[in-house]
Amino acid sequence: MAMKKSTAKAGATASEHIDARIAELDDWRGKTLSRLRKLIHEADPDVVEEWKWAVPVWSHAGIICTGESYKKVVKLTFAKGAALKDPSKLFNSSLEGNTRRAIDFPEDAKIDEKAFKALIREAVKHNQSVAK
Repeated sequence: MAMKKSTAKAGATASEHIDARIAELDDWRGKTLSRLRKLIHEADPDVVEEWKWAVPVWSHAGIICTGESYKKVVKLTFAKGAALKDPSKLFNSSLEGNTRRAIDFPEDAKIDEKAFKALIREAVKHNQSVAK
């Protein structure tokens, strides 16, 4: 599941690995991951796509979040989520940790696009503030 190797060819770019992961998830999970990826790019046009730990990673001045896919959820784990303001209470997983926070998106999840983009921008702002 989350640790499954990408079907992208050796030497593929991170974006090609992510494209391959979305394609191999040929159900609601691929559609959800694709939509979240699009929203991340809309929220931060300077985001960098990476492929680490066999999962998509979005970074800007540090990791913003990873995108894992499981049988029942697509999970975005925010590397510094515990330090972020989340007024819309999007975080619904990994709430007990001191550093990370996650959002689990089950099938048919409603995505609050405005709040999600605000959270991405908040993560970028946090990364930039600690990178100085």
